[in-house]
Amino acid sequence: MRIEDYALIGDCHSAALVARDGSIDWLCWPRFDSGACFAALLGTREHGRWKIAPAGEAKIARRYRADTLILETEFETAEGAVTVIDFMPTRAEHCELARIVVGRRGRVKMDMEFILRFDYGATVPWVRKLEEVENGIRAIAGPDLVVLRSPVPLQAKDFTHVAEFEVGEGERLAFTLSHGPSHLAIPKAFNAERALTSTEHGWLKWCERCTAEGEWAPFVRRSVMTLKALTYAPTGGLVAAATTSLPERLGGVRNWDYRFCWLRDATLALLAMMNAGYFEEAVAWRDWLVRAIAGSPQQMQIMYGLAGERRIPELTLDWLPGYENSKPVRIGNAAAAQLQLDVYGEVMDALHQGRKHGMPRHVAAWALQRKLLEHLETCWQDPDEGLWEVRGPRRHFTHSKVMCWVAFDRAIKAVETQGRKGPVERWRKVRDQIHADVCEHGFNKKRGTFVQSYESDELDASLLLIPTTGFLPCTDPRIRATIEAIQRELTQDGFVVRYRTHESIDGLPPGEGVFLACSFWLADCLILLGHRDEARALFERLCRLANDVGLLAEEYDPKSGRQLGNFPQAFSHVALVNTAMNLSRESKPVEQRADKKAA
Repeated sequence: MRIEDYALIGDCHSAALVARDGSIDWLCWPRFDSGACFAALLGTREHGRWKIAPAGEAKIARRYRADTLILETEFETAEGAVTVIDFMPTRAEHCELARIVVGRRGRVKMDMEFILRFDYGATVPWVRKLEEVENGIRAIAGPDLVVLRSPVPLQAKDFTHVAEFEVGEGERLAFTLSHGPSHLAIPKAFNAERALTSTEHGWLKWCERCTAEGEWAPFVRRSVMTLKALTYAPTGGLVAAATTSLPERLGGVRNWDYRFCWLRDATLALLAMMNAGYFEEAVAWRDWLVRAIAGSPQQMQIMYGLAGERRIPELTLDWLPGYENSKPVRIGNAAAAQLQLDVYGEVMDALHQGRKHGMPRHVAAWALQRKLLEHLETCWQDPDEGLWEVRGPRRHFTHSKVMCWVAFDRAIKAVETQGRKGPVERWRKVRDQIHADVCEHGFNKKRGTFVQSYESDELDASLLLIPTTGFLPCTDPRIRATIEAIQRELTQDGFVVRYRTHESIDGLPPGEGVFLACSFWLADCLILLGHRDEARALFERLCRLANDVGLLAEEYDPKSGRQLGNFPQAFSHVALVNTAMNLSRESKPVEQRADKKAA
């Protein structure tokens, strides 16, 4: 399956990807970052999947049930029609997944194939018949226990379980899957039909809080539902994506694990949630942020685990061939150990936006911010790995320096407008010093534009964020020239690439798709410039890249017309929400962040 042929189901603890052909090819239990028990997405069917589909050829259509994360896949065959309803109930004690097969017309022959493999396809479990029901099995390997309860007989075959059955008009057959610790009693059976009703009610009630209006409201609602689905409910942490190692170039090595929480997503995610009406989720994200970075400022990381874990060692899984042979498959992320100075500005800006929007005070937040600034005073002049987490040599990245300016600017605003206490005159001096440094070394006089890093000739899409932070307005000739240069030189088929990849910059072989969030940033800059029609056209093109159920990956390949990178990508959906708000509201996120009005 293509990346865009998948849909997401989840329970705000973990998530599964369901392919158009009725196969669940990815499921990590009990958390987003746990080992996958279905890993065919990154390998073959032998690495684990669960497929339910008609035995013969079928026409396929699918949709989410309105304002929910309940997936309905409709199969039309010569003999009739059937719908498979996939969802993960709101979690109580155990992880659960339900698949309800509904006969719509005629009588359809169905096949089921259940291949469970723990630890990303590496471990074949010990399977035994479930004594409590006629058609059920339990599978154990190490700490994991999974129970399948089936309404039809199962047949063991080559370390898999298969079933052949028929479903007629009006019939409903419910398959349920549950996970629990292997040393405890098996999870109790749950009623799939009641769980369907309660899950639908829960999502509909949640969506009632969405304040999005106008022509793009459906895109915004689907995006904020996706962000909710990527939120780890126990802590409020937002994972960057539900997957690992989906490639940024088919057959390439730019394959990373995104099942963690990036500080970089903080401000934009916070504004997206608050402006869409989800204040509670924004507060939970703010609180996660403060807990995660608590401790020595020198040890602040750019990403953390779902509960704030700091150790995220990067490993390669040699037994998996990778999505379309894109190797290596990685779990964990070594970028957690990188120095990325921009995250100090992201944290300070996120907490500043929270204060502006009336978030309740966090008892430790301001003291922690002052400590962060004390440390940043000593290191803002250092080179770093930058926004894109390059694995080449450290540089003085322009965006990183701008975000250092943001850190001190937001602290000054906290003193001036929120009554916080701090050495504001010293902070002003540092802020002015950083501003002058960026304008002197991050601006290439020969090109007439800002550039990726000091003294370089390279452009970078992160430069589009400069006016959105308030560092300089879009009307500044240097910013306008930079935006125009990016439109000319850093686009492919009208979409923005992050930068021109080559080994000397990021230490990796060249080549990747266009980065969707960057194209939304360009639209935001066009709005600030007053080019609303151009921004609207770009936004509409970006929305059309979403798949048939409204989901976006990290990147897109205009040549092949395919989505690339981990999926669904929180950063892409955050950017979509914010740009939609920028186009449709008087109070625009891009102006909220910059504390300035558009030109």
